[in-house]
Amino acid sequence: MQTMNDIAFTHQYARVLSIAGSDSGGGAGIQADLKTFSALGCYGMTAITALTAQNTTGVQAIHGVPASFLKAQLQSVLDDIGVDAVKIGMLHSPEVVEVVAWAIDHYGLKQVVLDPVMVATSGDRLIAEETVSVLVKELFPRVQLVTPNLDEASLLLQQPLTAVDQLHNAAQALLEMGAKAVLLKGGHLPGDVLCDVLQTPGSDAVVFEATRIHSRNVHGTGCSLSSAIAAHLASGKTMADAVAAARAFIRRAIADGASVKTGEGHGPLNHGFEPVLMQLKPLS
Repeated sequence: MQTMNDIAFTHQYARVLSIAGSDSGGGAGIQADLKTFSALGCYGMTAITALTAQNTTGVQAIHGVPASFLKAQLQSVLDDIGVDAVKIGMLHSPEVVEVVAWAIDHYGLKQVVLDPVMVATSGDRLIAEETVSVLVKELFPRVQLVTPNLDEASLLLQQPLTAVDQLHNAAQALLEMGAKAVLLKGGHLPGDVLCDVLQTPGSDAVVFEATRIHSRNVHGTGCSLSSAIAAHLASGKTMADAVAAARAFIRRAIADGASVKTGEGHGPLNHGFEPVLMQLKPLS
């Protein structure tokens, strides 16, 4: 009679870890990350940094997770399961940032995508002011990609960004702050053509342009995009290809969720418009 110990393991899933806050409304944060990982055929794991009382109209309350408990979550996942890529989202305090930096170094984490979540779609601030400088110092040099939107880039650079022709210089300035690569998202600019800029040191910028999809349901777009990039990196794509594929996924998710009513404010994307099978990788 065959037992479990007789089973020969030959494969593992593409594994992606989200280090981020929980959105009780399900549209952003950890919940959006897990939906994205699953939709793209990856095995998702979490280390929760904060709990939020949140819905489609805004953030009503934030309860930060102690840094020591975040560290325990990271150790539990990384000591046992391991990861192929990591997405980092909401980090509310300097102590939490320092724990994440420790984990990157201690476990030699590669293919790390940092979404510097600072302001929710509703306009609610999600990060303590003293955390911003620590985030830049500790994480920018340690991650492979930083994905700010215009509001976040403006806060980081301490200058307003109001025009497309500012994107290249702004992305370069973020590189000079220590980032290895920057995807600066221009979706908050007015107009029907959206422009995102992927900038890496010593290379020409890759510009992604697309026609705006008009929808009220855009809550969690940034969380989902950074998660999709991490998922595609975990599946073996290059950075530029991962960004392109992630943008295509988000555009379909926005388009397919535009006519759906969820709550009274900014509803979620349709992450499950066309889920793919779980991706298996040979066991190393």
